[in-house]
Amino acid sequence: MTRPGRHVSYWIDSTLPSTYPALNQDVTVDVAIVGAGLAGVITAKLLKQAGKTVALIEADRIGQGTSGHTTAKVSALQQLIYADLVAQHGTEKARLYGASNQAAIARLAELIAAENIDCDFERKANYTFATDQAGLEQIKDELEAAQSLGLPVTFVESVDLPLSVTGAVMLPDQAQFHPHKFMLAIAATLPGNGSYVFEQTRVNTVKDEDPCRVITQNGPTVIAQDVVVATNPSILDIGLFFAKSYPQRSYLVGGHIDANRAPQGMYIGVGEGYRSIRTAPTDDGRLLLLVGGEGHKVGQDNATDERYQRLEDFLRHHFGVEPAYRWSSQDYKSFDQLPYIGKLTLAHQHTYVATGFSLWGMTKSVIAGMVLSDAILGQKHPWADLYDATRPTPLVTKTSVQQNLDVGSHWVGDRFKGLFDSTDSVTSGEGKLVTHKGAKVAAYRDDNGQLHTVSAVCPHLGCIVAWNQAEKSWDCPCHGSRFSCDGQILHSPTVKPLAQKACN
Repeated sequence: MTRPGRHVSYWIDSTLPSTYPALNQDVTVDVAIVGAGLAGVITAKLLKQAGKTVALIEADRIGQGTSGHTTAKVSALQQLIYADLVAQHGTEKARLYGASNQAAIARLAELIAAENIDCDFERKANYTFATDQAGLEQIKDELEAAQSLGLPVTFVESVDLPLSVTGAVMLPDQAQFHPHKFMLAIAATLPGNGSYVFEQTRVNTVKDEDPCRVITQNGPTVIAQDVVVATNPSILDIGLFFAKSYPQRSYLVGGHIDANRAPQGMYIGVGEGYRSIRTAPTDDGRLLLLVGGEGHKVGQDNATDERYQRLEDFLRHHFGVEPAYRWSSQDYKSFDQLPYIGKLTLAHQHTYVATGFSLWGMTKSVIAGMVLSDAILGQKHPWADLYDATRPTPLVTKTSVQQNLDVGSHWVGDRFKGLFDSTDSVTSGEGKLVTHKGAKVAAYRDDNGQLHTVSAVCPHLGCIVAWNQAEKSWDCPCHGSRFSCDGQILHSPTVKPLAQKACN
């Protein structure tokens, strides 16, 4: 089925792409930052402001990864989290979590004002709403927990959505913005006086030495005293972050709505089939209504086109809006709900990481920039212990056991898929696992009948990829690496493409 609207993120479609050069010779800086999403861009900015020379290194283009495919809500009210944080981590850590997220919103606003960045930044109330009695009980628990931590939340009986709502938690003075406009503007302030921005430069690994060496696929090396890996997830398997979090994809659709019919806040529901809702002003003076949801673990649903269909039906049925955009996003959820920000491991003295943002990466990216820049400058940040990337992570919880058992079942079970299928069985527009001369092959036949065949074995840790029908991609269900139909990298943690396989 051909979906209506453009299959591209509005944030990327509404801005011109950046055009920074690839790294073509060795360079030396104080700090190298790998990954030019929001966390990497802000970390680089804060360090350069403090007098450090930086090299921001991006495998693709500035802000075109996860940060360019978000809903771009910046909020300390993150669906349902505070009741769980209190139960899992205690009141003091939960209070610090809320305070740090509120402070991150203020810090983002300060950066935007100081640099005079036009990025559609708006203060908005954020709502977590319920549509049934079970959801209402969760709302009340979240309200009580958030209030006990000092957050200025209130209960409201209704919201300005065309839905039957049983109640909502509201947190005022949160924010939304155009993330790509912001990232492009900040990146533009970095080059010069010994600092650089490099695009189309994929990093293979980082050597934590004195000084550190950032090894790229292009050949040249970046030499730096400190290195920040902000690729979400980490491209470095050291630290086992791929085993302490799991990848989740979610979907968005958007269409133009009359201003007098548009909701005024930011919203996210609870329960099965929840929806995330916000508006975005467009450069031609109109409003785009964005609706997200339909989340699932990466590689575990090949009928992804149906997820877009359900969001489009929601947009039409409740708002009378026709889809103009659709896109998907991917993030990593940590098992203890806190991001990993800090030293890569206890043995690493100069390599830092920021990952596990658990679907609320805009606020946590700012937190990461603040914590990591202070750490590199030799200043102890008050949030550093809370988000310490080397902290003991509970690997024996219901979620962690389920997710890691799931990885094991895919690693073994998926090797039996396609055992008796050949490339002749692949129809136009279809992706399928087949077996050729005893090897597992990922085969896709395009609409012109041309066959594209690559190894089905993910080069990250050897899992078997799965076909994503809506995105026309091969996705790894174990740790979230994604590849084009020709095997090119779309999403880390892999740093290698799928190997080409001739099936003649």
